Amino acid sequence: MSSANPFYRLAPFIQEFIYSRNWTELHAVQVEACRVIFDSDAHLLLATGTASGKTEAAFLPVLTLLHEEPPASVGVLYIGPTKALINDQFLRLNDLLREADIPCWHWHGDVSQGEKTRLLKTPRGVLQITPESLESLLINKATELPRLFGDLRFVIIDEVHVFMGSDRGRQILCQLARLAKYIRGEPRRIGLSATLGDYTLAEAWLAAGSERPVVTPRLQAGPHRVRLAVEHFYLPGDEGQDDGAAGDAAVVTGETMDQPAQTKADDYYQYLYDASLGRKTLIFANNRGETERIIANLRQLAQRQRAPDIYHVHHGSIAAPLREAAERAMREPDVPAVTAATVTLELGIDIGQLERVIQVQAPFSVASFLQRLGRSGRRGTPSELWFVCGEELPGPDDSLPERIPWQLLQCIAIIQLYLEEHWIEPVKPARYPVSLLYHQTMSTLTSQGELTPAALAQRVLTLPPFQSISQADYRSLLRHLIELDHIQQTDERGLIVGLAGERVVRDFHFYAVFPDNEEYAVREESRAIGSIVMPPPPGERFALAGRAWEVIEMDAKRKLVLVKQVGGKAKASWTGQGGDIYSKILQRMQRALVIEETLYPYLQPRAQERLKTARAFAKSAGLAEQNIVPLGGATLCVFPWMGTAACRTLMRVLRSRAADPETAPSFGGLPPYYVTFSTTESCATIRQQIGDLCQAEVTPDDLVDANESPELNKYDQYVPSDLLRKAFAADWLDVAEMKQQLSEWR
Repeated sequence: MSSANPFYRLAPFIQEFIYSRNWTELHAVQVEACRVIFDSDAHLLLATGTASGKTEAAFLPVLTLLHEEPPASVGVLYIGPTKALINDQFLRLNDLLREADIPCWHWHGDVSQGEKTRLLKTPRGVLQITPESLESLLINKATELPRLFGDLRFVIIDEVHVFMGSDRGRQILCQLARLAKYIRGEPRRIGLSATLGDYTLAEAWLAAGSERPVVTPRLQAGPHRVRLAVEHFYLPGDEGQDDGAAGDAAVVTGETMDQPAQTKADDYYQYLYDASLGRKTLIFANNRGETERIIANLRQLAQRQRAPDIYHVHHGSIAAPLREAAERAMREPDVPAVTAATVTLELGIDIGQLERVIQVQAPFSVASFLQRLGRSGRRGTPSELWFVCGEELPGPDDSLPERIPWQLLQCIAIIQLYLEEHWIEPVKPARYPVSLLYHQTMSTLTSQGELTPAALAQRVLTLPPFQSISQADYRSLLRHLIELDHIQQTDERGLIVGLAGERVVRDFHFYAVFPDNEEYAVREESRAIGSIVMPPPPGERFALAGRAWEVIEMDAKRKLVLVKQVGGKAKASWTGQGGDIYSKILQRMQRALVIEETLYPYLQPRAQERLKTARAFAKSAGLAEQNIVPLGGATLCVFPWMGTAACRTLMRVLRSRAADPETAPSFGGLPPYYVTFSTTESCATIRQQIGDLCQAEVTPDDLVDANESPELNKYDQYVPSDLLRKAFAADWLDVAEMKQQLSEWR
């Protein structure tokens, strides 16, 4: 029986694979996954740490069942968040399936048309795909879906935490519900994640629209050693501007980590260079531009010292061959390589035995920190993550909030929440995902052809993400789309895609629900380098793929930039993208700044000194006693210590309290860290007004002006204003959280 020893239940070719890899036993997660897959018909959620064997845990029993009873179509649909992860899993699965008669396919924008054609001709085995490519299949291959997926047995969704709470994740739930119409039985779902805080929310997401229960094996994590270091630098010029299981953890603090020499205030890049010298190192930055700046500077330092060029950049605008070259370099055993990356290398891809992970500036979340920490520490070695925080040297004329090291405080808060509480951000479901509602409406009409309004509503509003959308709301959207000619009504009163809508849905960017910038392809003669959003004019330079390029020619019609490589450094061509920060992180930052006196053992000398200075300054400014301070003249500064949504709500409440809209305050600062505004009122009066908010009846709808049309997501421009206002009030404001945080103000 599988319950006795699941190994003997696995297919012979899998047993042989395990023997050939010298595995002494199955991991605990693999044993539990086998028991759920073999002995029940439930969905399965595997939520264990990075490198715990989750991928094998999912595939070993699933492939066994496919081997024993081959399906008549694609049997396993694997959905991954990035091309890099799919490519990596494709290589790993091909290795496993070499001796089995189970083909493995991957499908995304970089896969050849020949491979896609072979799958369409003989649909069998395992298909690994991105949500965008799956949307393309639903639209363009609707008549072939029964043949492709009619006997689908399993859907494996990797990195569940990345999808939950996003339109991309909601798109997957829509796709699975739409696919269900073509599948003879209900496929079982398997979700994989290393960073989940609330299993209940993840289980509800995984099972959405399904009748099966979800089983999540509760596995006891073993001791995990973690090495952390946080250092701080003052940066010259605009370099400091950011574009854009703890109880078992043993933090190594008694030893001195091998710090590079620090010779001057601005040797930030020298520190990064020395910290990664001769090591397999992954450097995470929060935006593409920062990855480019880092590698350009490190490469220049290496050239000065006649050191080998081991530097790579990995992000979404790098050409596929260059991304793959970076991945190969990181996999190559015992050979130093340094890659600066965004989220593209944060996720499950196996990049070998990393010696060090470096995080430049603070990540936006504890979940992201844990994911990046988990990139290292495989095969029994400690996980190691160095934070490097930078800010401009405060000047004598800088105001109080500009003299606080926000990035350093955020690093401390995220680390402490991990060490102290095992806390990871919960996912808040969206009630009114109206941009996705437009997208799925147009996708359904494009794939199905003419539908009556009732039939279209039945198909779309029964999709799991749209349970809060009323029939009246949907009628409003359809009428609006008819006015825009995105939908056209036929003489038979049916609905089809209109001429304006055709231009949207026939663009390949339509398959993605996340915003896309119109990018220019960059080429050096016949070699693809990548793409940029805002190319400079001919003769000027920019950074891409960690090198400097001069523009030779720009073809606006073909969206093409021809370049030549030049020496030196150049400015990158992306602005950064922020992320919402939870209140708990801001509250922990407040504790670190104005309540505690601890000099956390992972802080390196510069970071320790900067924290001491900031605490002394905050104490002298009275931040331990008050949240509102005058900055001089008529300007006040509010330190909300609340998350992004709650802070956004507070700013709207303060504006709505103005007797005359013309005199409503205009806000500045750096929300949610601090908010500045001009007022003739005193600090005491503003404090009283904010205190009164805790007792006042305030609803989110009260805070959205009747003339507003908040366009925040990709397809919001096609949604009527009344629905946009409803969505903004429900999903972007948080009155309850604001009041909770205000009640704790001093």
